[in-house]
Amino acid sequence: MDKVGTKDTGNCLIFLCNSSELLPILTLLIIGIAVGMLTGMTGSSGVLIVVPALGIMGLTFQESVGTSLLVDVITTSAVIFVYVRKGSTSIQRAVSMGLGAVIGAQLGARIAVSLPEKPLEIGFVVLTAVLALQMYRRSLKKATSMPHKISIDGRYVLPLAFSLSIPVGILTGTLGTSGGIMFIGIIMILFSMSAQEMVGTATLAMMFSAISGVAGYVYFGSIDIFAALVIGVTSLISGYFFSILAHRVDERKIYFIIGTVFVAVIFVEMFKII
Repeated sequence: MDKVGTKDTGNCLIFLCNSSELLPILTLLIIGIAVGMLTGMTGSSGVLIVVPALGIMGLTFQESVGTSLLVDVITTSAVIFVYVRKGSTSIQRAVSMGLGAVIGAQLGARIAVSLPEKPLEIGFVVLTAVLALQMYRRSLKKATSMPHKISIDGRYVLPLAFSLSIPVGILTGTLGTSGGIMFIGIIMILFSMSAQEMVGTATLAMMFSAISGVAGYVYFGSIDIFAALVIGVTSLISGYFFSILAHRVDERKIYFIIGTVFVAVIFVEMFKII
């Protein structure tokens, strides 16, 4: 299928839309609702939904990743608003992780545009499988406030969170995952937080990572602005309501459903690779 939603603009950094080549609006709206649910309820990036969907519709892997990151920036703004308003976000910890991811995302974007698609797609499948496993594991037990997994002098906790977030940023730039689940992993190792606080803090850190990744992909001209805006605005609205719902629903059910979605994504991506 030909690449959709774009046309050759020479050195132009933004993909323009030809009316005869627009992505199906209904499909973009459905993707946006799904992304809002994923981000609002689990703090995860929408990359695992957006990248395969846009790839099927004709965008290259790099363009799908860049577009997904812009969607993350739009979506997380509403989700963060809800979690901050409810006091479920640690600003200081989120900023520490986010700044580390900013550095990594710039490195990752430069790596991604210089690599062929297939290695990136294989890496994406492996990452999705790991996240699916984590979702299923979390669905088996209720996430509550977690004790520290390791004992670290308080003076070094934030610098360590910053350092651990740099490789998360590299994955953002190469595979498009803004690191929500990985930030949650860092939080679980270094800090004691409730499930809602982990999601809120990870989502704010994820916004830093996504913004940095978007900057890199805009520089290389690999973003479909139209698709990002339609999906992003839809996911912003749905993410707002799903983030409210996340404070009321048994999260074990949520994780099981999301894990199942990730498994479906794996099969779709493997079919493309084969």
